Amino acid sequence: MDQQMEPGAGDFGSGAGFLLGGEPLPLTVPSRIYVCGITPYDVTHLGHAATFVWADVLARVIRMTGGRTVVSRNVTDVDDVLTRTAVERDVAYDEFGLRQEFWFDRTMADLHVRPPDHAPRARHHVRHVIALAQALVATGAAYERDGHVYFRGSGVPEAAGLDRDTALVLAAEYGDEPDDPRRDDPFDVAVWKPSDGVHPAWPSPWGPGRPGWHAECAAMAAATLGGVVDVLAGGADLAFPHHAYQSAMAAAATGAGLFARRGFRVGTVRVDGVKMAKSTGNLVLVQDLLGSASGAALRMLVLDRRWDAEWDHRPADVAFAMQRLEELYVAAGRKTGSDTAVAAVRDALVTDLDVPAAVETALADGGDAARLVIRTLALQ
Repeated sequence: MDQQMEPGAGDFGSGAGFLLGGEPLPLTVPSRIYVCGITPYDVTHLGHAATFVWADVLARVIRMTGGRTVVSRNVTDVDDVLTRTAVERDVAYDEFGLRQEFWFDRTMADLHVRPPDHAPRARHHVRHVIALAQALVATGAAYERDGHVYFRGSGVPEAAGLDRDTALVLAAEYGDEPDDPRRDDPFDVAVWKPSDGVHPAWPSPWGPGRPGWHAECAAMAAATLGGVVDVLAGGADLAFPHHAYQSAMAAAATGAGLFARRGFRVGTVRVDGVKMAKSTGNLVLVQDLLGSASGAALRMLVLDRRWDAEWDHRPADVAFAMQRLEELYVAAGRKTGSDTAVAAVRDALVTDLDVPAAVETALADGGDAARLVIRTLALQ
């Protein structure tokens, strides 16, 4: 468990005045942050990296206030896409996942992202998914049919603020198979499903099978952080169906009525207005960018904007981030500075992680204010 405070911590008390998503977030001790991590079947692109850099900054700013954090970032190494890719490459799914996870960890280190306190892997938490499924069936929130366990999700789209047609499109896009005839409702989703000879399988009360995607995260979060977390972090594109179902399953299984006290959904990175994704072939790979820019410069590229804003990546932005970082280093070298500027930097960071405002204050005043920004945002 990471109990370390960031340099300069303690002036606020534990989380006093902390705002996230425009609303006060009183912080528990420690603050529990669940970060939806990777499905390890491909290399890390800038869109993925932005989520993990911002989640890292969220934890660092909490520690700056004198608070403590426990971060759990999962690895979805039981996934049909991963299995298919491993079969295509003639590698066992778990070996293939470990290889990709190794490269991901290297990239995170290059970007100064701290390792999480917990890194649960889905294949190590199958028993927790089975326990989750049993709890959901026992409460009537799920039902078994032909070796499948389905979560009753008819109310999930409305709870997520989506109309039926939009939700159906997203459910199909993310592989939830709303046209499956076994289900009572198109928005029921698999907690457990039987496996054929291609997919990995584990014994269960419903026969050999494997977990559903949303259930994996619900189970891993509960196993590492407990039934309720302070912040559920991930990319904005995970809001539905993944975060919506993960939260609904966890809340139904525990009876808490709540899974995450706050969502932290990082804005999508685009290229020419199109979401960066393997399916569109417009990936900007972090390792390619690191060939000409430091990890600190790439952090500046990601962070010098609102955390929830969508943005278009342009090659020229990297050079601008490098210049901005150099200006910040020069400002930090000044001996001058004021307590007022340091307080302004702190206020900006605890007010919805307003990094641009903190950087502007640091550049204008320099000295301690600039050094605080560099330390807290890991830009050194």
